[in-house]
Amino acid sequence: MNRRHLPTLSAMQCFEASVRHLSFTRAADELSLTQSAVSKQVAQLESVLEHPLFRRVRKRLQVTPEGALYLTEVRKILAQVEMSTRYMQSYGGQSEVLNLTTLPTFGARWLIPRLNGFRFRHPNVYLNISNRVEPFDLEEERIDIAFFFGHGAWPKAECIKLLDEEMVPVCAPSVLPAGGINEPLALTKLVLLQSTTRPEAWHDWFEAQGAYTEHSYHGPRFDTFYMALQAARAGCGVVLVPHFLAEEELEMGQLTIPWDFRLKSRDAYYLAYPEHTGEVSKVKGFIEWILEHLKAPAKLDANQS
Repeated sequence: MNRRHLPTLSAMQCFEASVRHLSFTRAADELSLTQSAVSKQVAQLESVLEHPLFRRVRKRLQVTPEGALYLTEVRKILAQVEMSTRYMQSYGGQSEVLNLTTLPTFGARWLIPRLNGFRFRHPNVYLNISNRVEPFDLEEERIDIAFFFGHGAWPKAECIKLLDEEMVPVCAPSVLPAGGINEPLALTKLVLLQSTTRPEAWHDWFEAQGAYTEHSYHGPRFDTFYMALQAARAGCGVVLVPHFLAEEELEMGQLTIPWDFRLKSRDAYYLAYPEHTGEVSKVKGFIEWILEHLKAPAKLDANQS
């Protein structure tokens, strides 16, 4: 569809209000327009879509199946426009938005606790944080900084290594046999919880100790380490996770390490940012903050988070 023929937001607002009221007159009153203006906007919308949105039955409006389908999309668009507008209105004239992406559990367990106090040093920089697992183009997605796990390379980006990773098995103390675990293969008597992002993890962990089992790939599979950790806490089995992601549960005694062999991962966690943006104030300030707090204790402060 030619961009010139795309419907306007005004037409979408007229359509959405007309659906709620099933009346062009009441929709016009709500929008401070004339009844003929609303009717004309809806007619133009129908012309662009090449589908009828309403039936006129005995001077009353009825939404067509096509109209009901389109209404769902229109409400999403209007809600997004409203949210984005309010989002920008909440900032001062000198404010900047820093768009960040992170892996889900890494973001929750490692990154967010280290943001404590950032807004006091950089009061005009507002963080917009989202979870991303699949690869993407930083510039195309307008992402300023991405946290990722890998080899340390990202197309058209500079990368800074943050930390290595050691995989360790953890489980609820209640699932362990009375005599404990005396060899790695004894863990196969428990349920091996699997991670979707690390399908080879258990195989590699056993192999590094000269142990082999056909059960390496068997067991419930979870999209994130967070869900896998929750399953382990609930006594569903034993999971292999990065040690630093399980520190909170280990310290509280909710999880334990049944066999303390730590497998160092070949990859590591990195921070990436688009080339030539390293001197941009908001990017530079955030990178400096993260490097300064790289080894800071990961504790949340409700008053400063």
